[in-house]
Amino acid sequence: MDVSGLNRPAPLLFEDEVDSTNLRIRDLARDGAVEGTILFAAAQTAGRGRMGRSFLSPPGGLYASMLLHASEEPARDLTLTPGVAVAVSRAIRRVSGVACGIKWPNDLILQNKKLCGILVESFTVGARRELVIGIGINVNTETFPPSLVTAISLYQATGQRCALEPLACALTEELDRFIAAWRADSACVLKDYRRLCLNLGRTVRLSDGRMGTAVDVDEAFRLLVRFPDGSEEAVSYGEVSVRGLYGYV
Repeated sequence: MDVSGLNRPAPLLFEDEVDSTNLRIRDLARDGAVEGTILFAAAQTAGRGRMGRSFLSPPGGLYASMLLHASEEPARDLTLTPGVAVAVSRAIRRVSGVACGIKWPNDLILQNKKLCGILVESFTVGARRELVIGIGINVNTETFPPSLVTAISLYQATGQRCALEPLACALTEELDRFIAAWRADSACVLKDYRRLCLNLGRTVRLSDGRMGTAVDVDEAFRLLVRFPDGSEEAVSYGEVSVRGLYGYV
């Protein structure tokens, strides 16, 4: 896959197989990689998701990680993950015509199943804090193991194969565009995020077992949940199950 034709200051790299693009970006950063470096891989042997979960990464998917300098406000960096979800959804729609929704905070959803996962992690290089944005898109995967009944690929949804190179180029352009806007305004994609967020208006179950209705997403991208007694709470982290998605009824 040749992704070298885009005109950008930071390099685009490609490897056939890595353990994890996020881990490889950490190594590259410690070897002097510049901000904005993106690594694409055709497969991962140890892909990772949120909360320590594994992320199946067979050939046929698109796996990428991008290196960024962290901001001086760690709380601000929390808005990066949902914003990246919007950028990835734009890239997918540009290339495939497929419109995805977003399960708060960052899973891309198609036909009530997970199409893409995003993992933003921080690490240090010397005294400097860095961020790595990890993205895994199920593109041309034909089947998933029985344990992954909640996963779907573009191929499974459309019956059409999607060329990885145009998708990688579109993803790079959308990430670059989003990051530039996010540096100036951390809520730059909030309007689009609210439109795409599948939680809103639905019954949700929080990780502590409480149930309510998701009614809004605030400027910090916290999920505002209204409970049966009329009280409301802005949820900033943790698992939120959405009735109607992933088989939750």
